[in-house]
Amino acid sequence: MKIFLDVNVLVSVLNKEFPIFSYSSRVLSLCDHPRFEVFTSPICLAIAFYFAEKKSGTQLAKEKINLLISKIKITNTDSRVVQQAIQNPAVHDFEDGIKYYSALYSDCKVIITEDKNDFYYSEIEVLGCVDFLKKYL
Repeated sequence: MKIFLDVNVLVSVLNKEFPIFSYSSRVLSLCDHPRFEVFTSPICLAIAFYFAEKKSGTQLAKEKINLLISKIKITNTDSRVVQQAIQNPAVHDFEDGIKYYSALYSDCKVIITEDKNDFYYSEIEVLGCVDFLKKYL
């Protein structure tokens, strides 16, 4: 199963933000599970780096992102993704639209986020970390 991790899941792991860290780190660990392919987008990585850098400094943030990208798959954010995000009248947050369409075109079946309302227009299942773990593990 292909799953997409939103930036808030990545940031909670990179910065060890409790209480969600206990669940988000478990979801991220599915990168090593044969049943799952774990994806995120370049925009999520850029934002996650920003917040990791604020907390840990540039060098440690780079190390954390480097480790992350050695495990996780990265969706494409091409012109088709950008066009869909900008043209969909239901998308009010362009950034979320880009993340959504990059997940959709990568054939992800679930978007995992702690801000489920950001993807109110989604045709892909949207779950928080706890709900995802309960349902699929």
